[in-house]
Amino acid sequence: MKKEGFYSSGQFAKLADVSVRTIRFYDRQNILKPSFVDAHGARFYTDQDLASLQQILLLKYLGFSLEEIRDMTIGGSDYSHISRMLRIQEKLVQDRIEQMQTVAEAIRDTEEELRRGNANWQNMLDLIHLTGMERSLASQYRSATNLSARIALHSLYSTNPEGWFPWLYRKLALVPGMRVLEVGCGDGALWTCRHEELPHPITIVLSDISDGMIRDVRRNIRQAIPTADSQTSDPVSPADGGQALRPFTFQVFDCANIPYPDNTFDLVIANHVLFYADDLPKTLQELARVLRPGGRFICSSYSSRHMHEIRDLVQLFDSHISLSQGQLYERFGLENGQSLLSPVFSSVRLLRYEDGLRITDPQPLIEYILSCHGNQNQYLVNRYKEFQAFVKEQVGNVFCVTKDAGIFVCSL
Repeated sequence: MKKEGFYSSGQFAKLADVSVRTIRFYDRQNILKPSFVDAHGARFYTDQDLASLQQILLLKYLGFSLEEIRDMTIGGSDYSHISRMLRIQEKLVQDRIEQMQTVAEAIRDTEEELRRGNANWQNMLDLIHLTGMERSLASQYRSATNLSARIALHSLYSTNPEGWFPWLYRKLALVPGMRVLEVGCGDGALWTCRHEELPHPITIVLSDISDGMIRDVRRNIRQAIPTADSQTSDPVSPADGGQALRPFTFQVFDCANIPYPDNTFDLVIANHVLFYADDLPKTLQELARVLRPGGRFICSSYSSRHMHEIRDLVQLFDSHISLSQGQLYERFGLENGQSLLSPVFSSVRLLRYEDGLRITDPQPLIEYILSCHGNQNQYLVNRYKEFQAFVKEQVGNVFCVTKDAGIFVCSL
């Protein structure tokens, strides 16, 4: 018997213009489960399921494997989640368009060289690599999705009315004429949060190891800062030529190998980056190398207390779950940061950001947990409904979470 507000498998398949066999296959693969199964085993779907199916079909069209799609879409059934995912998918499509435009240009150049009879075989090899660029889209999508989930939890439930990025921006103490480098810039939230306060003139180099993230930050800044334009204003010329959007220059590089000469920058920023460094002492020496005498290095991290209630929550559900591949604060945290920075910088000062979370809705918390870099998804993919009910019970009216993050302000 059909339930009010639900679609049968046949109706659902017809609405999505796919076969019932496809719907059943996605069910068996734990990619899209029905919202309701009656006593006779009949499956029923909702409009939210239809939105989830749209997400799955788009990712499949873009070339992702079913295993990748399962990891990307677990738990994404509510409208707020789907809305954020649609925005991320739009950026993904824009990335694909930019990639294909680059491939088309490379094909035209190669064809012209062949016509002239002097083909550059290195260019041909570069073209082969260009046509494989879509392989990176999965990791870019996953990074953007994870970042979105983490930002959403903090923006919704932080107790400090001044968010992390506005607080950090204020601590930068920017003045006209400064030359600034941010390594691991992410999506550029540090700059879009207070863009109207940027002093003039100023030069800001934004770098990340991911070219996909650099495309995102360039796009975000273009949309958020109407005064930015495509003319460079200055002085800092990247060694390998970066694209500019005044006063920003965008570069893809590893912060352990910075393509700028000594004493280039007045301020270097590493926001929640250093604990990912493969060789932290070498990375710190490189960051200090490009900092001019009298300049400042500002880096952030958190302590072992930071959000420990969430770690405890998932361990209570399943002791096998770990939300990270290692404890990042052990590599570089508030407890050991001073001792790691002191061999390189003569002055190191810790400033803590006072904050916490008061979570009243379990869904953003679940999305945060799914976004972590640990093994949680392999344990939750077949137990998502059970986990959802568990988190809802644990959250109750309010779930309080400790936040213990801060910055080190350093000088040579």
